[in-house]
Amino acid sequence: MLELIVDACSTYSWVDADILKQLGIESRAVWKLKSIDGRMVERGIGDAYMECLGEVGPSVVVFAEKEDGKVLGLHALEGMRLEVAPATGELRKAEAGLALRSRPAQIAQRRGA
Repeated sequence: MLELIVDACSTYSWVDADILKQLGIESRAVWKLKSIDGRMVERGIGDAYMECLGEVGPSVVVFAEKEDGKVLGLHALEGMRLEVAPATGELRKAEAGLALRSRPAQIAQRRGA
C-alpha cells in the first residue's frame, strides 16, 4: 500500500521513482512539469492503475525524485471517479462524471471538414 497526499491542484500524481520501478512501471517519456514549489523540472512519466476507496482507474504518474512532493493528483482522482468535497476537504466517491454535449457541426469543423 502506498500513502499519498491528495492534491486536486496537481494535474498528475507524483510517486517516488524507485517505488514505480519496483512495481514494474516504466517511464514512457520525459515531460517538462512545474513542481509543487514552482520549479520547472523534467521528469519521467508512466502509466499506472491506481486504487482508492474501492475504485480503480488508469492514471499518468510522474517519476518523483527525492526533493519532489508525493501526491495523488487530479488525473488519478477523475480516473477513479473520486472528488474532494468542497465544504469539508474529504475525499469521496463522485455522484456522477461530467459529460459535456457537443454539436456535430463543431466536431466536424475540428476534423477539418
